[in-house]
Amino acid sequence: MGAEEAKTEAEEKSVIPLPDPVAKGSHPKTSATVEKVTDKPDEKNSGAVGDRDAVLAAIETEKRLALIKAWEESEKSKAENRAHKKQSATGTWESSMIAAAEAQLKKMEEKLEKKKAEYGERMKNKIAEIHKAREEKRAMIEAKRRENLVKIEEAAANYRSSGTAPKKFGCMQSR
Repeated sequence: MGAEEAKTEAEEKSVIPLPDPVAKGSHPKTSATVEKVTDKPDEKNSGAVGDRDAVLAAIETEKRLALIKAWEESEKSKAENRAHKKQSATGTWESSMIAAAEAQLKKMEEKLEKKKAEYGERMKNKIAEIHKAREEKRAMIEAKRRENLVKIEEAAANYRSSGTAPKKFGCMQSR
């Protein structure tokens, strides 16, 4: 009878389906199905012990697969959270760098506007100095012209009073 028990035990083990790791929600239902398949009233006690071992092995396999699946989902979630956090940090960094660049641009524009105003003021001052110098030169030329006219009038009066003619007179010179 030992050979016969081994044969029935082997048949029972072949009847027990292995849990499908891809199938979802297979935890408690599979073990119940396994128990229903293996519960036959004609079997002997020694066969029940083998069935129980097979059912326990199937339950352990299911537990292990469930644990692996939970770990996988946890790790995926962590990876997604890390990626999201890095994306957020990158966005914040980009915003910060853009704000800094815009602030620098505004500062440079203000600096250029200030320099432009300073150069404009310098040019206005330079133009004013040029006008002033022109007026001074015009005044000097006018003074020199008046001085020369006075000298000519004095010389003419001198010539008239002495009765002599000038020695030089443009193209008509006295010889």
